[in-house]
Amino acid sequence: MDITGSTGNTSGKRLAAAVVMRKGLVLLVRRSETERFLPRVWGVPCGKLEPGESPEDGVLRELKEETGLLGEVVRKVGESSFVSEYRGQEIKNCQDNFLVSPLSRHITLPEPDQDHRWLSPADLHTVDIDDYNVDIVRQALTNF
Repeated sequence: MDITGSTGNTSGKRLAAAVVMRKGLVLLVRRSETERFLPRVWGVPCGKLEPGESPEDGVLRELKEETGLLGEVVRKVGESSFVSEYRGQEIKNCQDNFLVSPLSRHITLPEPDQDHRWLSPADLHTVDIDDYNVDIVRQALTNF
């Protein structure tokens, strides 16, 4: 996956990702095997913004939808972009990445085959995580 800086391209999808940290550990979630994009791969909670939604509101909504956690944005830590394919068309995805502090503790995952782990940054590679998600966590740790 090619990772480049965000160009602010408004013709593609806008996303927001949450690097949730608690006591020096990072929350990773394993995607369901039914997902079209990166099934069973581990990563940070992330998703598409709704029309008119701010990245800060979107990242907290996605965190709640994907983990059941309430959170508070600490700060924006960076931007990422990648190209994906949808119905034969290449789409540029621009993503804002945030460091998020959890305000609740009970994690509820939407699919029964999903899993979650709190890992130290040094242990990220003990799960099937892609370089793109590792880079997102790195952005947060650089600014931590």
